[in-house]
Formats: sequence, C-alpha cells, structure tokens
Amino acid sequence: MSYKEPVVMQPGDVLHGFAVKRCEAITLLQATMIELEHEKTGARHIHIACSDTENAFGVVFRTVPRDSTGVAHILEHTVLCGSRRYPVRDPFFSMLKRSLSTFMNAFTASDWTMYPFATQNPTDYYNLMGVYLDAVFHPLLDLLSFRQEGHRLSLEEDRRLTYKGVVYNEMKGAMSSPPQIMARALLQALYPDTTYRFNSGGDPQEIPRLTYDGLKEFHRFHYHPSNAWFFTYGHLPIEEHLAFIETWYLSGFERIDPKTEVPSQPRWKTPGRAFAAYPLAPGEDGSRKHQVCVAWLLSDIRDTFELLSLSVLNDVLLGNPASPLRQALIDSGLGSALSDSSGFDADNRDTFFACGLKDVSQEDAEKIETIIFDTLGRLYRDGIDKEMIESALHQIEFHRKEITNTPYPYGLRLLLGISATWIHGGDPMRILDIDADMEKLRAGAIDGRLLEETISRYFLENPHRILFTLSPDSEMNDREAERLARELETIRNGLTEADVARIETLEKELEERQQNQEDVSCLPTLHRSDLTDDIRIVEPSSKDVAARLTCYEQPTSGICYLTVIAGAGSLPGRLLEGVPFLTHCMTQIGTRKHTYLEIARMTDRCTGGLSAGCHVRTLHDNTKDCLALFQLHAKCLNRNIPQTLDLMTELLCDWAFSDMARLKNLVLEYHAELEASIVDSGHRLAMSRASANLSRTAALSERWGGIEHVRWMRSIARDPSPRVLEKLSETLSEIADALLHRSNIEIALVGEKEAIDASIALSGMLENGLPEDCGENGFSAPKFEIAETALPREAWTTATTVSFVAQAFRTPTMDHPDAPALAVIAKMMRSLYLHREIREKGGAYGGFAAYNPEDGLFHLASYRDPRIAGTLEAFRGAVDFIRSGQYAESDIDEAVLQVCADIDKPDTPAMAAKKAFFRALIRLDDATRKRFKENLIRMDRARVLQAAEAHFRDALDHSGVAVVSSDALIEAESPALPDGFRWRVQAI
Repeated sequence: MSYKEPVVMQPGDVLHGFAVKRCEAITLLQATMIELEHEKTGARHIHIACSDTENAFGVVFRTVPRDSTGVAHILEHTVLCGSRRYPVRDPFFSMLKRSLSTFMNAFTASDWTMYPFATQNPTDYYNLMGVYLDAVFHPLLDLLSFRQEGHRLSLEEDRRLTYKGVVYNEMKGAMSSPPQIMARALLQALYPDTTYRFNSGGDPQEIPRLTYDGLKEFHRFHYHPSNAWFFTYGHLPIEEHLAFIETWYLSGFERIDPKTEVPSQPRWKTPGRAFAAYPLAPGEDGSRKHQVCVAWLLSDIRDTFELLSLSVLNDVLLGNPASPLRQALIDSGLGSALSDSSGFDADNRDTFFACGLKDVSQEDAEKIETIIFDTLGRLYRDGIDKEMIESALHQIEFHRKEITNTPYPYGLRLLLGISATWIHGGDPMRILDIDADMEKLRAGAIDGRLLEETISRYFLENPHRILFTLSPDSEMNDREAERLARELETIRNGLTEADVARIETLEKELEERQQNQEDVSCLPTLHRSDLTDDIRIVEPSSKDVAARLTCYEQPTSGICYLTVIAGAGSLPGRLLEGVPFLTHCMTQIGTRKHTYLEIARMTDRCTGGLSAGCHVRTLHDNTKDCLALFQLHAKCLNRNIPQTLDLMTELLCDWAFSDMARLKNLVLEYHAELEASIVDSGHRLAMSRASANLSRTAALSERWGGIEHVRWMRSIARDPSPRVLEKLSETLSEIADALLHRSNIEIALVGEKEAIDASIALSGMLENGLPEDCGENGFSAPKFEIAETALPREAWTTATTVSFVAQAFRTPTMDHPDAPALAVIAKMMRSLYLHREIREKGGAYGGFAAYNPEDGLFHLASYRDPRIAGTLEAFRGAVDFIRSGQYAESDIDEAVLQVCADIDKPDTPAMAAKKAFFRALIRLDDATRKRFKENLIRMDRARVLQAAEAHFRDALDHSGVAVVSSDALIEAESPALPDGFRWRVQAI
C-alpha cells in the first residue's frame, strides 16, 4: 500500500463516526495533522499523515491513581493477559512472535498509560491494532492474571508465606535505585494534594493492598473510550484506521464522564523542606553520599509558550558545562555531579524544575541552596548572555529538524512529545509546530528580558518550592526485610485452614495454566510469505583511501554527520582501561586553545551534538581478534559545517588534560554516573562479567564498560588527590598521543552532496594538524591476555532487593552455517521457555536469551529477579528444551519472523550509513549478511535441532555465570545452588 495525499477535510466533516475538528499542514514535518473527536463517546484522535512507511499507533488513557498500590501499572500488565476476541493468557508476548513490528510495548506514567506500536507492514498494523484495542477495551482481567502480574501470597516449601508477582518484583528493583527514589520522592513532596503524590508504578509496601475488585473498578472508568486519546501516524490512510476503530470497538460504547480530570496543585505561600532515604550497601561510608536539590512547581502544561520558554531557560541554566547554574554548582566542590532529576520536567499537569548536587554532606544543604539562589539572582539582575540564549534556541532548532528513531520510532516520539499536554486539554499542534512561539520567544529573549523575568516569576518569587535531601541508609534494606517478615508472619498466623487451602489451590491453578500449551490460533499472524531476503545495503558515494575518508551521500534534511575513528589496538595494556574516561573528558575539559567553558559554548552554538566514545568490535575475518575503537562524532546544520570542522579539528589536534580542577570535577561526575547506573543496569553488568573470559572482544568490553571499569574508576574517585590527578592526566595524554596521529584515523561523512563537499576539508585539516605517524597502526588487535580457562562463577553485591542473573557461552559467528539457527534458537528459548519459567512462574520482570552473531556469544539472563538458583535451573531447562525438539514448525516460523523484524528494523539514512561504515571497518561484507538472511528464511525444525545438539549439548559446562544481587539474597540462595557450585563473592 503506497502513500497517497490525505483527503482534504474541513472542520465539521464526519468520517466513520469521527467529527473533524481541524486539518492543518505541519511544514517542518512535511505532514498533515488531522484532529478528530468521536461523536458518540468523545474519544479523541490525532492522525499525522506523511510519507513515512514506519506506521505508528498508540492509544493513551488518563490514569489517575488515588494510592500507591500500583493499580495503573498492574492494570497495564493485566489487560495484556487475554481478551474477549483473543482469550489466550499472553496475547501481547505471543504477538511479538507473530509480527514484524519495529516497536511494541506499554508504558505507565504518573497520570497516563499508553499502548504504542510501530510496523512497516500494513497487514501487521491492523493485526496489532486489533490485539491492542481488544486488550484495553475488552480484557479478561481474570484473577489468575492479576495474581501473576500484580501480587499474590504463596507458600514456600517450609510453609512460610511470601509475596510474588511480576510488578511487585519490578518495583522492588526500581525502588532500590536512587534515581527512581529521587524522582518519586520529589513528586510526593511537590504535589501533596494531587495524584502525583502517589507512586503510579507501585510502592512495594503498598502493592499487596490492591484488591482484585479494585483493579477491575479502576479499569471500568479509566479504560473507556470517553477517556481515550488515539494516535496514528504514517503513510496508511486515516479512513481505514477510523473505520477499523469505530466498527470493531467504539460503536459498542456510550459516552460517560470518567472523572479523571487532574486538578492543578494548589500553590503554597511559603517554601518547604522534604527528606527521603535510599538504600546504601552495608559498610559503605555514607557521609558524602547525600543528594540535595531545590525544586519548584512551575507552569500549567497547557501553556505551550511557557513550556517553550522554560525549555530554553533549562538549556541556558543546565544544558552544558558552561551553563551558569550548572557551572556554579559543580565548581563549588560540594558534590560530584548534578543531582538526579535535575532539569525541567514537563510530564505532569503542573511542570517542575529541580537542580542540586549529589555526593554531598548533609550539612551542606543550605550552602547548595544559597549557590542556586545567588546564581539565579545574578542572572536576573545582570541579564543572561545573549550568546547563551542563541545557543539554546539553536539546540531547539536542530533537534526539531533532525529525524531520528532513537530510542523510539519517529512517529512514537511525536506521540510521546504531545501526550502530556494533549490529555490535559492543551493544544498538541502548538507542540508539533512551534514556529510562532519560537518567533515570539526569540524577540522577547534576545531583544528584551523575557527569560530574566521568567527567572524572577518562577524561581526567585515563587514560594512553591522545597529544599530536598535524599540520604543514604545502610540499614534500610534490612529494616524492610524485617518489616516484611513480620507482616507475612502476622498474615500467616491469621490464616485459617480454608485460607491456606485457597492459596494453595490458586497457586496450583496458576502453575497449571502457566504450564499448559495453549492454542493461539485465534491470534492473527504474518507468514514467511510476508518476508523478503533483501537487506539494506548502503554504499559509499566516494572513498579516498589516502585521506582515509569515506563519504555517504544521503537525504538528511540539511544535517551533516561527521565521525572520526581512531584505532586503539596499539595501546599497551596498562593504558587500555583509561580509554572510556578519556572519551568522557575529550569534549569537556578544554584544549590548548580554549577553556572547557569556551568549548562548551562553541559546541552548543554550532553543533547539534558532539560526543566521544569507545567500543569493541569483533573482526569478521578473524573472530579471535577484536578491533578497539575511539570515536569522536558531531552533527550540525549544513550552515554550521565550517565552525564544526574547526571545533573537531581543535579537539583532536590540540587536546589538553592539564586543567586539574576540571579533571577532578570530571572524575567525580563520571564516577557518580557509573554508580547511579549499577542497579538499573544489573543485567548488563552480569552479562558482561559472565562472558568476560570467553573472547577478546568480551574481555575488553568488560574492561571498558563492565564491573571492572566501575571498580577502576572508583579507585581513582575515592582519592582524587593532586598526585592521583597528575598521574591520571599523564595517562590520558599518553593515550591521546598514541591514538591521534595521521595513519591512525578513519573519517566518515554523511549528508547531502553540498554538505559532503563542504566537509571533505576535515581530512586535510586533520592531516595538517595531527602529528606524523608515531607508532603502530591502532587498527590492529589490542595486546592483552585473558584467562580463557577461568570461567567465572561470580556474585557481585550491591544495595538491591532483587537479583540479575546471567550465564554465557561460546557459539559460532555469523559466517557459520548454523548462525541463523542460533538466532532462531535464542528467540525460541525466550518466548517458549524462559518467559514462562522466569517471568510467569518465577516473578522476575524479565528473562531472555540473546545470540550475538558478530561476537559468537550466547547469553541467558534475567532482570529484576527474586530468585538466583531457580533461574539458573531455568537456564539449564531452556537448554534441555531446545535440544528436546518439543516444538513445531510453526514455532520456527514465529522465531524467524522475530529475527527478521530485528534485521529489517528501519534506520534513518544517517544511521544506516554509519552502520555500513563500521561494518567495513570490521570487514563484515554485505554478501555474508545476505547469506545469513537467506538461510534464516529457509530455516526449518531439522536445522534448529541439528544446531541445538551441536552447540548446546555441553554448553553450560563451559559457561561463565555472574550475578548482581545483595549479600542477603546471595546468602539465602547459596544452599539451593547445585552441588559443587561455589561463588566468588565480591562487592561492586
């Protein structure tokens, strides 16, 4: 089905029961927005008609919890557990196997719940729309699903009671994370009279208070078409969307008043103070582990001009290292980095802004507050530097113009951008097309004092604010465990024999249902006939080997993308571990020509983003070796190419690590970022450790981004004395010297022809600025040793109430005939076995298998998991299952669809070109990719069985195992581990 211009509609036109309210062009998006309302129910609908073939859909409900039982979150899970037309226990996860979707998920926010998807296939689009809409409007909402997804009491073998449930364990993990605790506590403090004071995800202490009847009652009012906002986007015609929605769903409803309006928070007359605690690992020094911030309640979200003004002001105040409020806080030396939740938040009916510091002493709270108000007062009195305002306006212009599908497909990014304003009665068109507001803002901010007056009104003169302190508590988890044990013991003592029998009966019924093989033939599906063996191939438009320059002419909407790569293979082992921190410093510490503040201002003024990074890739023609790469990447509007080229050249040719005060700030900031990510990234850290000795790529990846890197950085941040910093500066200089020389650079340019022509000068600028060749070619394999025979059995402890379990082993890489079968096996193990055993039965938020065809590694892992031993047993069961052959050809078909959906996921022209550039560096040719997909589409059960037997027969006997958990959980689980299994237990 091809794109056709949308039917010209006029306000008042009625189409399939929907009345057109307006039809307007969005020039920047080259699209048309059609806004409608369903006459019978009052459901709202926005359609963005454009030529994009990645069509998106979403339905949003305003969900307004009145407690912290997590009713909105648990309902989001439970409606996806079977519906009237699709009475199977898990149609959502089943559709993941039967679809070519580029995105499928559901989200619960503070006051809305969203069910979005995107796909390039028209048949798939309506298949998914039908499953989603039947789920939300006609869910089964049976008791067993509520118990599985929400919470339930269960009896252990020793007859002790325990709480189980997917959301219960998900939120136990979430509320172990300081950033999550900070965000929830700020809402509770700033909005004491509205729904935002409650934890919409669910407080683990309160989740068990939610009743099954309460869940169903919440659905009755909140999931009604009168409380629904529909969104469609792409090249498919709106007429078919509206006919589908009206005919199958809305025609059966009448209009109601759902009573879900969210009032504005009453404003205070005097400021307040608030406190919260987060768990700290036992024995860790918490004296400088506090977070302190000031937070203000700001504008109504429906005032789109104020939203834009505050967004620009946020960038001025905090957007880069030279931003005055950020600089004042960091330069104070009172903390390591901006506090969690710092910045402007426009997700609620009333917006808010927060800023402060983390890793501070509690007694410094008033000092931090004074710095914040002194800085804001000075900006109000003396005025904001107009150049900083221009830079902030430039950032908005750039990011409006850039088309990106990261982290969500572009259509869904638009939906997420308008949802909060739209559901509260604001004008979504003012979000999608901000040209008029931008002109008004520019005039007021550049020619007048608009932003200064905004500071006065919302910050200096606004009494609705709090001084907030988040404090560490090393006994918090122990106290909660004791409280929970007492609660469960009290409940257990109050149970009658009939109550116990009822719990056991329900648990048995749930287990039987989880174990049953269902007939899912009622669900729609795509077929192999819907697949093609095509792959997207992007060829360079030109390549200059001598200049080490590759150009890709692509339609990029007036944006140029520049990437400079340096090989890190020549670095001696003692320098390798410093490369990630070098990339953190490279764009933020200044050069021999400019200070870091000047570099920050130049970056915001002329680029849409400047970043450095490092990563490790496996060489396709020698999979025992890897390529270690440093990368500097910039993107800019075509008009800013000359300034961006100058900036990149300066960073690469005139680097300097001599500003010791700034270096210390960067050490503390970077370390704080790593520490804050541990709990949320526990599964990634566990997977990295489990595979660290399986390949050179995995070993260096662990040193650059795993637990080993966290501990290396902590050793520096623990004592950033002048001597330590001087040594670090010398190390960074040694690394830069070894990396940045003429023969060790590769350059990629992506953009339209005029942009490429203008950017080619970069290679000459670098050739003139970089030193002559001074060492080995870095595009060779790095030199370091790994202990391949020492497969880890490791448990790493941190402050968490859940676990993350990973097991890894070697498998062949992409060029092996069995590689397509291994990709299929990973999908089958997850969807046919691990999902049931780890999520449904075990109560973890997720369990999965992952095959990396480039590296030849296979991972089994769990996320926010209440178990360890049981999960390791499930991993072994998954291996036994895949070797058993207890699956059908239809299961192979579904897994092939899933792998093809991953392969065919669309990239923007810029991203597709960048991927092609990196494939060339690792010598992965398009013929290999094409052969992989061709063999994938021809996959059958016999080939899967053959590969399973060849590569999984004794795989777990030659695997690495790693767990991220707490001391208490590891100790409790150890007796249940297999005989002879011994942990090496360490604190992260």
